[in-house]
Amino acid sequence: MINLHWLYLFAGAVFASFALGSARDASNPKRWGNAAFWALLTVSFWFGDFFGDIGNGILVLLLVAIAGAQMIGRGTAESTSREQRERFSERYGNRLFLPALIIPFTAFVGTLLFNYTPLKNTGLIDPKATTLVLLGAGVIIALATCYLWLKPPVTAPFEEGSRLMNGVGWAAVLPQMLAALGTIFAAAGVGATIGTIAGAIIPSGSIFLAVLLYALGMVVFTMIMGNAFAAFPVMVAAIGVPILIHQDGGNAAVIGAVGMLSGFCGTLMTPMAANFNIVPAALLELKSQYSVIRAQVATAIPLLIANILILYLAGFHL
Repeated sequence: MINLHWLYLFAGAVFASFALGSARDASNPKRWGNAAFWALLTVSFWFGDFFGDIGNGILVLLLVAIAGAQMIGRGTAESTSREQRERFSERYGNRLFLPALIIPFTAFVGTLLFNYTPLKNTGLIDPKATTLVLLGAGVIIALATCYLWLKPPVTAPFEEGSRLMNGVGWAAVLPQMLAALGTIFAAAGVGATIGTIAGAIIPSGSIFLAVLLYALGMVVFTMIMGNAFAAFPVMVAAIGVPILIHQDGGNAAVIGAVGMLSGFCGTLMTPMAANFNIVPAALLELKSQYSVIRAQVATAIPLLIANILILYLAGFHL
Protein backbone atom coordinates (compact mmCIF):
# COMPACT_ATOMS: atom_id res chain seq x y z
CA MET A 1 0.00 0.00 0.00
CA ILE A 2 1.30 3.45 -0.95
CA ASN A 3 1.14 5.77 2.07
CA LEU A 4 2.77 8.94 3.39
CA HIS A 5 5.97 7.02 4.10
CA TRP A 6 6.58 6.67 0.36
CA LEU A 7 5.76 10.34 -0.16
CA TYR A 8 8.35 11.30 2.45
CA LEU A 9 10.92 9.15 0.66
CA PHE A 10 10.11 10.93 -2.59
CA ALA A 11 10.27 14.39 -0.99
CA GLY A 12 13.58 13.45 0.64
CA ALA A 13 14.95 12.43 -2.75
CA VAL A 14 13.97 15.84 -4.14
CA PHE A 15 15.79 17.62 -1.30
CA ALA A 16 18.78 15.32 -1.84
CA SER A 17 18.90 16.48 -5.47
CA PHE A 18 18.93 20.08 -4.22
CA ALA A 19 21.84 19.25 -1.91
CA LEU A 20 23.81 17.64 -4.75
CA GLY A 21 22.98 20.49 -7.12
CA SER A 22 24.12 23.02 -4.53
CA ALA A 23 27.38 21.20 -3.93
CA ARG A 24 28.11 21.14 -7.68
CA ASP A 25 27.40 24.86 -8.19
CA ALA A 26 30.91 26.34 -8.24
CA SER A 27 29.45 29.81 -8.93
CA ASN A 28 27.95 29.92 -5.42
CA PRO A 29 30.48 30.95 -2.73
CA LYS A 30 28.17 29.51 -0.07
CA ARG A 31 27.44 26.26 -1.85
CA TRP A 32 28.51 24.03 1.06
CA GLY A 33 26.13 25.81 3.43
CA ASN A 34 23.32 25.30 0.92
CA ALA A 35 24.28 21.65 0.49
CA ALA A 36 24.30 21.10 4.26
CA PHE A 37 20.91 22.78 4.68
CA TRP A 38 19.16 20.64 2.04
CA ALA A 39 21.00 17.52 3.19
CA LEU A 40 19.65 18.01 6.72
CA LEU A 41 16.13 18.27 5.31
CA THR A 42 16.77 15.08 3.36
CA VAL A 43 17.78 13.35 6.58
CA SER A 44 14.64 14.69 8.27
CA PHE A 45 12.33 13.24 5.61
CA TRP A 46 14.16 9.92 5.32
CA PHE A 47 15.07 9.16 8.92
CA GLY A 48 12.99 11.52 11.08
CA ASP A 49 10.88 8.65 12.45
CA PHE A 50 13.99 7.09 14.00
CA PHE A 51 15.30 10.25 15.68
CA GLY A 52 12.50 10.94 18.14
CA ASP A 53 11.57 14.39 19.42
CA ILE A 54 15.04 15.25 20.76
CA GLY A 55 16.83 14.21 17.57
CA ASN A 56 14.46 16.11 15.33
CA GLY A 57 14.69 19.13 17.60
CA ILE A 58 18.49 19.12 17.26
CA LEU A 59 18.11 18.80 13.49
CA VAL A 60 15.85 21.87 13.41
CA LEU A 61 18.35 23.83 15.53
CA LEU A 62 21.08 22.94 13.02
CA LEU A 63 18.90 24.24 10.19
CA VAL A 64 18.31 27.46 12.12
CA ALA A 65 22.03 27.80 12.83
CA ILE A 66 22.92 27.47 9.14
CA ALA A 67 20.28 30.01 8.12
CA GLY A 68 21.05 32.37 11.02
CA ALA A 69 24.76 32.35 10.23
CA GLN A 70 23.88 33.39 6.66
CA MET A 71 25.58 30.33 5.22
CA ILE A 72 22.99 30.08 2.44
CA GLY A 73 23.57 31.93 -0.82
CA ARG A 74 22.67 31.93 -4.47
CA GLY A 75 24.88 31.07 -7.42
CA THR A 76 24.77 32.32 -11.01
CA ALA A 77 24.95 29.00 -12.88
CA GLU A 78 21.99 28.15 -15.16
CA SER A 79 21.18 24.99 -17.09
CA THR A 80 20.08 26.97 -20.17
CA SER A 81 21.07 30.34 -21.58
CA ARG A 82 18.75 33.32 -21.82
CA GLU A 83 18.63 32.90 -25.61
CA GLN A 84 17.57 29.26 -25.26
CA ARG A 85 14.77 30.19 -22.83
CA GLU A 86 13.54 32.92 -25.15
CA ARG A 87 13.44 30.43 -28.03
CA PHE A 88 11.46 28.02 -25.86
CA SER A 89 9.06 30.82 -24.95
CA GLU A 90 8.53 31.84 -28.58
CA ARG A 91 8.04 28.26 -29.71
CA TYR A 92 5.71 26.96 -27.00
CA GLY A 93 4.13 30.11 -25.52
CA ASN A 94 1.71 29.52 -22.67
CA ARG A 95 1.78 25.77 -23.33
CA LEU A 96 4.89 25.72 -21.14
CA PHE A 97 2.53 25.95 -18.16
CA LEU A 98 0.78 22.68 -19.03
CA PRO A 99 3.19 20.42 -17.08
CA ALA A 100 2.58 22.51 -13.95
CA LEU A 101 -1.19 22.09 -14.38
CA ILE A 102 -0.77 18.31 -14.53
CA ILE A 103 0.05 18.28 -10.80
CA PRO A 104 -3.23 19.70 -9.37
CA PHE A 105 -5.23 17.95 -12.11
CA THR A 106 -3.80 14.57 -11.11
CA ALA A 107 -4.44 15.23 -7.42
CA PHE A 108 -8.04 16.39 -7.96
CA VAL A 109 -9.24 13.96 -10.61
CA GLY A 110 -7.25 11.08 -9.14
CA THR A 111 -8.82 11.62 -5.71
CA LEU A 112 -12.32 11.62 -7.20
CA LEU A 113 -11.63 8.46 -9.19
CA PHE A 114 -10.11 6.72 -6.20
CA ASN A 115 -12.92 7.63 -3.80
CA TYR A 116 -15.92 7.07 -6.09
CA THR A 117 -14.87 4.06 -8.18
CA PRO A 118 -13.87 0.45 -7.39
CA LEU A 119 -10.25 1.66 -7.19
CA LYS A 120 -10.92 2.40 -3.53
CA ASN A 121 -11.22 -1.32 -2.83
CA THR A 122 -7.90 -2.24 -4.42
CA GLY A 123 -5.86 -1.28 -1.36
CA LEU A 124 -3.29 0.41 -3.60
CA ILE A 125 -3.29 3.76 -1.75
CA ASP A 126 -3.84 4.51 1.92
CA PRO A 127 -7.30 6.20 2.06
CA LYS A 128 -6.02 8.67 4.66
CA ALA A 129 -3.28 9.92 2.31
CA THR A 130 -4.99 9.70 -1.08
CA THR A 131 -4.74 13.34 -2.13
CA LEU A 132 -1.14 13.81 -0.97
CA VAL A 133 0.02 10.59 -2.62
CA LEU A 134 -1.66 11.58 -5.88
CA LEU A 135 -0.11 15.04 -5.60
CA GLY A 136 3.30 13.34 -5.52
CA ALA A 137 2.24 11.15 -8.46
CA GLY A 138 1.29 14.33 -10.34
CA VAL A 139 4.81 15.70 -9.85
CA ILE A 140 6.31 12.51 -11.30
CA ILE A 141 3.91 12.56 -14.27
CA ALA A 142 4.65 16.24 -14.93
CA LEU A 143 8.40 15.59 -14.80
CA ALA A 144 8.09 12.66 -17.22
CA THR A 145 5.96 14.82 -19.54
CA CYS A 146 8.65 17.51 -19.59
CA TYR A 147 11.33 14.98 -20.47
CA LEU A 148 9.28 13.49 -23.31
CA TRP A 149 7.99 16.81 -24.66
CA LEU A 150 10.76 19.36 -24.13
CA LYS A 151 13.72 16.95 -24.03
CA PRO A 152 15.85 18.99 -21.58
CA PRO A 153 19.27 17.82 -20.36
CA VAL A 154 18.86 14.96 -17.89
CA THR A 155 20.07 17.02 -14.94
CA ALA A 156 18.20 20.23 -15.88
CA PRO A 157 15.17 19.73 -13.56
CA PHE A 158 17.42 19.10 -10.57
CA GLU A 159 19.81 21.94 -11.35
CA GLU A 160 16.98 24.41 -11.93
CA GLY A 161 15.16 23.16 -8.84
CA SER A 162 18.32 23.64 -6.82
CA ARG A 163 18.84 27.12 -8.28
CA LEU A 164 15.26 28.14 -7.47
CA MET A 165 15.35 26.77 -3.93
CA ASN A 166 18.70 28.42 -3.24
CA GLY A 167 17.18 31.70 -4.44
CA VAL A 168 14.29 31.30 -2.00
CA GLY A 169 16.60 30.01 0.74
CA TRP A 170 15.46 29.11 4.26
CA ALA A 171 12.03 30.67 3.71
CA ALA A 172 11.12 27.63 1.58
CA VAL A 173 10.66 25.54 4.74
CA LEU A 174 9.00 28.29 6.78
CA PRO A 175 5.43 26.91 6.34
CA GLN A 176 6.49 23.53 7.71
CA MET A 177 8.21 25.15 10.69
CA LEU A 178 5.27 27.44 11.43
CA ALA A 179 2.79 24.58 11.20
CA ALA A 180 4.83 22.80 13.87
CA LEU A 181 4.83 26.01 15.93
CA GLY A 182 1.03 26.15 15.77
CA THR A 183 0.83 22.58 17.05
CA ILE A 184 3.16 23.48 19.92
CA PHE A 185 1.01 26.48 20.82
CA ALA A 186 -2.11 24.32 20.81
CA ALA A 187 -0.43 21.66 22.98
CA ALA A 188 0.69 24.38 25.41
CA GLY A 189 -2.93 25.43 25.95
CA VAL A 190 -2.87 28.75 24.08
CA GLY A 191 -6.06 27.79 22.25
CA ALA A 192 -7.85 26.89 25.46
CA THR A 193 -6.88 30.23 27.02
CA ILE A 194 -8.13 32.17 24.02
CA GLY A 195 -11.29 30.06 24.04
CA THR A 196 -11.97 31.01 27.65
CA ILE A 197 -11.61 34.70 26.80
CA ALA A 198 -13.76 34.35 23.68
CA GLY A 199 -16.43 32.47 25.64
CA ALA A 200 -16.66 35.36 28.10
CA ILE A 201 -16.97 37.91 25.27
CA ILE A 202 -19.42 36.14 22.96
CA PRO A 203 -23.06 36.19 24.15
CA SER A 204 -24.76 32.80 24.17
CA GLY A 205 -26.40 32.11 20.80
CA SER A 206 -24.60 34.92 18.94
CA ILE A 207 -23.40 32.81 16.03
CA PHE A 208 -22.37 35.67 13.77
CA LEU A 209 -20.17 37.25 16.45
CA ALA A 210 -18.52 33.87 17.08
CA VAL A 211 -17.91 33.46 13.34
CA LEU A 212 -16.51 36.99 13.14
CA LEU A 213 -14.07 36.44 16.04
CA TYR A 214 -13.03 33.07 14.59
CA ALA A 215 -12.26 34.52 11.15
CA LEU A 216 -10.56 37.64 12.49
CA GLY A 217 -8.61 35.52 14.96
CA MET A 218 -7.34 33.39 12.08
CA VAL A 219 -6.25 36.55 10.26
CA VAL A 220 -4.52 38.12 13.28
CA PHE A 221 -2.69 34.95 14.36
CA THR A 222 -1.65 34.29 10.77
CA MET A 223 -0.23 37.80 10.48
CA ILE A 224 1.66 37.32 13.77
CA MET A 225 3.02 33.85 13.06
CA GLY A 226 3.32 34.21 9.29
CA ASN A 227 1.27 31.21 8.21
CA ALA A 228 -2.32 30.01 8.44
CA PHE A 229 -1.12 26.50 9.27
CA ALA A 230 0.33 27.86 12.51
CA ALA A 231 -2.82 29.81 13.38
CA PHE A 232 -5.26 27.00 12.56
CA PRO A 233 -4.65 24.65 15.54
CA VAL A 234 -4.88 27.56 17.96
CA MET A 235 -8.13 29.07 16.65
CA VAL A 236 -9.82 25.74 16.07
CA ALA A 237 -9.06 24.74 19.66
CA ALA A 238 -10.18 28.16 20.93
CA ILE A 239 -13.39 28.86 18.97
CA GLY A 240 -13.83 26.50 16.04
CA VAL A 241 -14.51 23.22 17.86
CA PRO A 242 -15.85 24.23 21.32
CA ILE A 243 -18.07 27.13 20.24
CA LEU A 244 -18.90 26.93 16.53
CA ILE A 245 -19.16 23.14 16.22
CA HIS A 246 -20.10 21.78 19.66
CA GLN A 247 -22.04 24.70 21.11
CA ASP A 248 -23.65 26.17 17.98
CA GLY A 249 -23.85 22.99 15.85
CA GLY A 250 -21.98 24.31 12.81
CA ASN A 251 -20.83 22.29 9.80
CA ALA A 252 -17.35 21.06 10.72
CA ALA A 253 -16.15 20.79 7.10
CA VAL A 254 -17.11 24.38 6.30
CA ILE A 255 -15.69 25.76 9.54
CA GLY A 256 -12.37 23.98 8.99
CA ALA A 257 -11.93 24.71 5.29
CA VAL A 258 -13.19 28.30 5.19
CA GLY A 259 -11.48 29.10 8.48
CA MET A 260 -8.18 28.18 6.85
CA LEU A 261 -9.05 30.37 3.85
CA SER A 262 -9.69 33.25 6.25
CA GLY A 263 -6.21 32.74 7.62
CA PHE A 264 -4.78 32.92 4.12
CA CYS A 265 -6.23 36.44 3.89
CA GLY A 266 -3.84 37.32 6.70
CA THR A 267 -1.00 35.67 4.79
CA LEU A 268 -1.55 38.16 1.98
CA MET A 269 -1.06 41.10 4.35
CA THR A 270 1.94 40.24 6.54
CA PRO A 271 5.71 40.47 6.08
CA MET A 272 5.98 37.52 8.49
CA ALA A 273 4.93 35.33 5.54
CA ALA A 274 8.38 35.95 4.11
CA ASN A 275 8.30 33.07 1.64
CA PHE A 276 5.12 34.47 0.04
CA ASN A 277 5.60 38.21 0.30
CA ILE A 278 9.20 39.23 0.96
CA VAL A 279 11.13 36.64 -1.05
CA PRO A 280 9.19 37.35 -4.30
CA ALA A 281 9.89 41.06 -3.89
CA ALA A 282 13.60 40.25 -3.56
CA LEU A 283 13.62 37.85 -6.52
CA LEU A 284 11.79 40.38 -8.71
CA GLU A 285 14.14 43.13 -7.47
CA LEU A 286 11.25 45.45 -6.56
CA LYS A 287 12.03 48.86 -5.06
CA SER A 288 10.21 48.09 -1.80
CA GLN A 289 10.16 44.76 0.00
CA TYR A 290 6.51 45.47 0.87
CA SER A 291 5.36 45.98 -2.72
CA VAL A 292 3.78 42.53 -2.93
CA ILE A 293 1.82 43.09 0.30
CA ARG A 294 0.50 46.47 -0.85
CA ALA A 295 -0.70 44.92 -4.10
CA GLN A 296 -2.52 42.12 -2.24
CA VAL A 297 -4.41 44.08 0.42
CA ALA A 298 -7.16 45.09 -2.03
CA THR A 299 -7.78 41.40 -2.66
CA ALA A 300 -7.37 40.16 0.90
CA ILE A 301 -10.02 42.35 2.55
CA PRO A 302 -12.94 41.57 0.15
CA LEU A 303 -11.92 37.91 0.26
CA LEU A 304 -12.05 37.96 4.06
CA ILE A 305 -15.54 39.49 4.01
CA ALA A 306 -16.66 36.79 1.56
CA ASN A 307 -15.19 34.07 3.79
CA ILE A 308 -17.03 35.42 6.85
CA LEU A 309 -20.32 35.33 4.96
CA ILE A 310 -19.63 31.80 3.69
CA LEU A 311 -18.81 30.64 7.23
CA TYR A 312 -22.04 32.10 8.55
CA LEU A 313 -24.37 31.02 5.75
CA ALA A 314 -22.90 27.69 4.64
CA GLY A 315 -21.77 26.70 8.11
CA PHE A 316 -25.09 27.26 9.87
CA HIS A 317 -27.93 27.97 7.42
CA LEU A 318 -27.44 25.69 4.42
